[in-house]
Amino acid sequence: MGSMADTHYDSLETRSPSLRNSEEFAALRGVVARAMTAPGWAKHLAGVDAKAVTSRAALAKLPVLRKSDIAALQAENPPFGGLNVTPPGKAKRLLMSPGPIFEPEGVGADTWGAARACYAAGFRAGDIVHNSFSYHLTPGAFMLESGALAVGCAVIPGGVGNTEQQLEAIAHYKPTGYVGTPDFLKILLDTAQKTAKDASSLTRGLVSGAALPSSLRDELRSRGVAVVQCYATAELGIVAYESGAGEGLIVNENVILEIVRPGTGDPVAVGEVGEIVATSFNPDYPMIRLATGDLSALLPGVPPCGRTNMRIKGWLGRADQTAKIKGMFVHPKQVAEVGIRHPELSRLRLVVGREAEQDTMTLLAETASSDPAVAAAVAATLQSVTKLKGAVTLVKPGALPNDGKVIADERPVG
Repeated sequence: MGSMADTHYDSLETRSPSLRNSEEFAALRGVVARAMTAPGWAKHLAGVDAKAVTSRAALAKLPVLRKSDIAALQAENPPFGGLNVTPPGKAKRLLMSPGPIFEPEGVGADTWGAARACYAAGFRAGDIVHNSFSYHLTPGAFMLESGALAVGCAVIPGGVGNTEQQLEAIAHYKPTGYVGTPDFLKILLDTAQKTAKDASSLTRGLVSGAALPSSLRDELRSRGVAVVQCYATAELGIVAYESGAGEGLIVNENVILEIVRPGTGDPVAVGEVGEIVATSFNPDYPMIRLATGDLSALLPGVPPCGRTNMRIKGWLGRADQTAKIKGMFVHPKQVAEVGIRHPELSRLRLVVGREAEQDTMTLLAETASSDPAVAAAVAATLQSVTKLKGAVTLVKPGALPNDGKVIADERPVG
């Protein structure tokens, strides 16, 4: 791997978009059929014909599985909610993320698809990589380790904490690469400076699991470490990764990514902020339209690095904007339901406020109409869907911000 003038991990990254599309959907039919041999997927996808899932439009008709529902499925049907094709005893590792949500790691090489993220970060065969993700129960460390190993690197299993001990290993082994959170990399470099330990061998980093503001990226670069980030989840592995700063995150070759309106499974236009939904090709633990609860937006055009897959902006917040109003939970899917019943409306935003010690809610609805009868009909639907009274304000198309917010809770804190 990694000829391609040494800039790409393999030729999948530079396929024409039409070839990628046809190869992915040819493979996806088999993935869906295989998933449906597991009882959890058979129930979730009841009535779906795997052979008919031949395009993005057909995929968009399948139900989403919300990440927030997985814990309940697993409690009902342990250990994996019936979503695993491979039995637990045939997995490589049995892991547990906060929630708790449980995940199997398959026995294949690089089952999380982390190798190309490591390669894009500049790791090469023969490099030594220091891994500061936790090796205790959670998948992060194993995910990135498997990618580094697939590229041909040796890995120091640093884990979390024990900063001075980790610096001793770094000073001794002289790794060039770092994987972990960006914050911990800064802590390592700060502590190295204070204790006069040598961490100068570190020149490249692949970070995840925490925000990477440009100020922190610039500071790390000024201290000799060029870092790029990747977006991953425990169920999907690496979903997207950077190949250079500020160019967006490129979608991985082992997932199909969609951006949908929060609370629905409906894809939005390029550039519009929505929820990341991803489908993975993992043979042991496939995910079909997993709604991650994270917001992002698709970027137009292709990145300058020559990779041809879609790109996303990066993490733009949480899509699960459920709010408790007057003691009742209101969910984004209920706001979406109002839109389904009134097709003349485009973007919707439910603003939650507080007046005279009472919760208030106002639905801002984009529409070309200014007819008070439309507002009244929408208000009646809002009450019928949420069981709560709210005001409706009609606004011009394009008036609402493009931030993926369906429910904006503007009540004062504290």
